[in-house]
Amino acid sequence: MEYYAGLDVSLRSCALCIVESKGAIILERELGCDVTEITNCLKGFAHPIVRIGFEAGTMSQHLFYGLTNDDFDVVCMEARQVSAALSAMRNKTDKNDARGIGQILRTGWFSPVHMKSREAHKIRALLSCRKALLNKTVDLANEVRGLLKTFRLRLPKTV
Repeated sequence: MEYYAGLDVSLRSCALCIVESKGAIILERELGCDVTEITNCLKGFAHPIVRIGFEAGTMSQHLFYGLTNDDFDVVCMEARQVSAALSAMRNKTDKNDARGIGQILRTGWFSPVHMKSREAHKIRALLSCRKALLNKTVDLANEVRGLLKTFRLRLPKTV
């Protein structure tokens, strides 16, 4: 028998649902959104997990690489597809979303999202910070120039 784990992830908590290959729900649990806590719960499960899945979001890179480093087969699913599939459910709760994600994972009706490397994310973060700092510097320089003009003071083009 194969077992699939669906995770509904938010910033503080994570709803876990383990589903068997026939669709029966085996385990449901509310966990903190911490890789070690999720890993301990999954490794404590009596049977091996075939695949773990969650929808793309802000925590997806952290969870993807954290769970992959612990030798799990992890899939990050396209958020629009998961949202469309889960919108048919009546009660939209974290627990029900984890159930739905587990069923989507079991059936294979999803598109995996390419996960960029950690190095690519670090470079992107540095470039974003640099751009923000340059924009703030230009804004401050223009503000000071505008204020000094009222006192008939003109600064040279480069200060």
